Amino acid sequence: MAEIEKSDEEMPRVINFMASVLEKVAETNDLNSAQKISIFDGLTRPTISVQSYLERIFKYANCSPSCFIVAYIYLDRFSQMQPLLPINSFNVHRLLITSVLVSAKFMDDIFYNNGYYGKVGGISTREMNLLEVDFLFGIGFQLNVTPTTFHTYCSYLHTEMLMLEIPMPLKIVNQQCWVNDDESSTHELDVSQIIQKLLD
Repeated sequence: MAEIEKSDEEMPRVINFMASVLEKVAETNDLNSAQKISIFDGLTRPTISVQSYLERIFKYANCSPSCFIVAYIYLDRFSQMQPLLPINSFNVHRLLITSVLVSAKFMDDIFYNNGYYGKVGGISTREMNLLEVDFLFGIGFQLNVTPTTFHTYCSYLHTEMLMLEIPMPLKIVNQQCWVNDDESSTHELDVSQIIQKLLD
């Protein structure tokens, strides 16, 4: 695997915010003992944090930063369409690598093959292939993301960014990590400014 040097300064902030949101969702859903086991579940919790895993994917996959936002949207769709398979500590890593793979194939002009993503994610090519197919069926092959949906999710992640930057007690009200596709967002910041802050 080719070593691609990317400093911490080049790491888009969206990686931190996605990691924060997904870690909270996984920890909350871990408390629910009645969960269905799927191909995405590992036998044990991975020792690598969601933050480090996302950084690893960013470092080696060469995806555009917007690809990660679209991957987050796909994770949300998966959660909505597969409510018996909530994101938890046993499946969040496999769901992440799969959603980024699918997003890169759909969004980016140049992307790596499944074998390469498997190496980045620490899984075999065969397993990566199975995860991709299962994920695509899990989201009903709904890969298109409208600009409105993209902006809504950027606004949501921006709100998460603001909460991380301003320390305050957080109470998780909902165990889901999504906002609805048809939800309209009203923020005083211009959407293009929000997107730019996330991708910087």
